[in-house]
Amino acid sequence: MLIPFFLHLRQHKLPVSTKEFLTLLEGLSQRVCGHSINDFYVFSRTCLVKDESHYDRFDKAFGSYFSGVTEIPGLNVDLPEDWLKALATKHLSAAEKAALEKLGWDSLMDEFRKRLEEQKGRHQGGSKWVGTGGTSPFGNNGYHPEGIRVGGESAGHRTAVKVWEKREFRNLDDSVEIGTRNIKVALRRLRRFAREGAVEELDLDKTISATARNAGWLDLHMRPERHNAVKVLMFFDVGGSMDDHIKVCEELFSASRTEFKHLEYFYFHNCVYDYVWRDGHRRHSERTPTMDVIHTYGPDYKLIFVGDATMSPYEIVQPGGAIEYMNEEPGADWLRRLLETYPSAAWLNPEPERLWEYRQSIRIIRDIVGEERMYPLTLDGLSRAISALSKKR
Repeated sequence: MLIPFFLHLRQHKLPVSTKEFLTLLEGLSQRVCGHSINDFYVFSRTCLVKDESHYDRFDKAFGSYFSGVTEIPGLNVDLPEDWLKALATKHLSAAEKAALEKLGWDSLMDEFRKRLEEQKGRHQGGSKWVGTGGTSPFGNNGYHPEGIRVGGESAGHRTAVKVWEKREFRNLDDSVEIGTRNIKVALRRLRRFAREGAVEELDLDKTISATARNAGWLDLHMRPERHNAVKVLMFFDVGGSMDDHIKVCEELFSASRTEFKHLEYFYFHNCVYDYVWRDGHRRHSERTPTMDVIHTYGPDYKLIFVGDATMSPYEIVQPGGAIEYMNEEPGADWLRRLLETYPSAAWLNPEPERLWEYRQSIRIIRDIVGEERMYPLTLDGLSRAISALSKKR
């Protein structure tokens, strides 16, 4: 029965294996999930999808396969009213919630249960049964000031208080701007574990080997605990056009501080010059010379620039081109120094990639950094950047 569903997922380029499909079937035979289509959705996604970046693709494939479903097996059993009410309130403003209570949520739910118990077939039009068209509170492609849409597409009135086909799951597709949760998933691929520091844990393999060589007398061997040893140096562009990207940069910064034990960060404006800073409120009084950064942090650090690279070209190529002061050397020279010191580097750009070719300053930065080392600040772009940084140079 579910083999066509399995093949449908594969056609949508979801890497679903036969073993995972058998796990789903075994769970269903053991009655792990409930009777509702929503329970089956959650359980099937848990069994079949192992990568969060595929959730959106699975949602679309699942929705297209089960589209047109107007009767859900098991829906005539007791419905969890708290669940239904929680879903409904997500789609209502405060005023609409108050109006809904006055109209009677309990009556709406009771009537819905009665219709499901009494109805024996499909209905078109009318004002009572679950069907299509008409003015019934239950169904789709009709109109009612307050109702439950069951199956089908909306007629556009947007007055349903509960909708089965409305997706309420966060979009994790590869092309969307990242959030703190999914950025952590991408950053973890850069982590490199090594053993360092004090002896803290038992080395079981060496203990067994040494004990065997010692005629069975226990010979304990300890080893340092594994720690994330990757070192990351990040430069964030702030101010000006970057104000439009504050949210995504904050999410990246927050996730990076969580994922990397060895993280150093600095701020700059538009282009890196002879100094950077850590605190925007004190950037005029507490500056860090860029040359000090180069001398302090070794070439084993991974270098990541975060900026839209959108500025006047003079700010990159001309001495004195900086907006706030007369810099003796052009920003391009400082970028090259950093890239020579840190061969493992990447530039994350929050501007849409389709616009890059129309910005002269972006073309200049890409020529300096390397076209293959500038990535869009999306989940897919971040994943590609992390993969590149993970390679040994």
